[in-house]
Amino acid sequence: MKFIDEAIITVKSGNGGHGIISFRREKNVPKGGPDGGDGGDGGSIWFQANKNLNTLVDYTFQKFISAENGEDGKNRKKSGKKGKDKILFVPLGTKIIDYHSKEIIIEFKKHKQKFLFLQGGWHGLGNNRFKSPTNRTPKTRSLGKKGLKKTIKLELSLLADVGVLGLPNVGKSTFVKSISSAKPKIGNYFFTTLIPNLGAISTKSKKKIIIADIPGIISGASKGIGLGLKFLKHLNKCKILLHIIDLSVLDYQQIITDILIVIKEIKKYNSLLYKKPRWIVFNKSDLMSQKDILLKIKKIKKKK
Repeated sequence: MKFIDEAIITVKSGNGGHGIISFRREKNVPKGGPDGGDGGDGGSIWFQANKNLNTLVDYTFQKFISAENGEDGKNRKKSGKKGKDKILFVPLGTKIIDYHSKEIIIEFKKHKQKFLFLQGGWHGLGNNRFKSPTNRTPKTRSLGKKGLKKTIKLELSLLADVGVLGLPNVGKSTFVKSISSAKPKIGNYFFTTLIPNLGAISTKSKKKIIIADIPGIISGASKGIGLGLKFLKHLNKCKILLHIIDLSVLDYQQIITDILIVIKEIKKYNSLLYKKPRWIVFNKSDLMSQKDILLKIKKIKKKK
């Protein structure tokens, strides 16, 4: 399934049904009174979080979504049918943002968290409601209220405890696959990872740690080079970042340069993300002898 983390949609709640004007007309009942029924309420728009979703792809095909209108009233004092509510399911970490004011309306953080976004239109009243001792044959009714309409932006930020980042082809995906349930695509070429991947790590205490792997960052990413920094927002909720480094690079000076490239791009993107706890993790150590590993790390630590 295609990974989509942003969508702009317009939603509308249903219109309320109108009340009707009707008078009782039955055989052998010469003077029937008012029997116009009420309309039905319009359907409402709800949002609900679902932990089994991880993309907003459904909302790239549905740009306009509406709830059902309420039916008009009927004779014999029968009310119109209520319009069906519309429930829109979104992944955890989704924000609803007002498209025009940019105000964040709500962020979904819990599974099955439900939010009434637009109330359906109120029903109109039939003429039966307007009868009185002084007006026994009212020819008055009220119309149903129109539903509400709003254009919004849905923005998804994956909820992960640990974020993995680094240059392309340093072994991030292999690392994440080795320690978690994630099954990312792995290959010996740049940008194998094109979208964020989530994996769960089970601990002895039965607590699950969620780890996120994002596409590689290269020099100039903040200017839109490569895949840019569009996926870094998915690390905003992480408690700690793991900066993966390819230790098998021959020149240790190049390794230091590689470390600084990623740090520089993170700093340009967001100062809060830059200040998060960040561990440097040396990877691909299986391609070197233990002696060379210790020597290279010693040189790197001395320089930085």
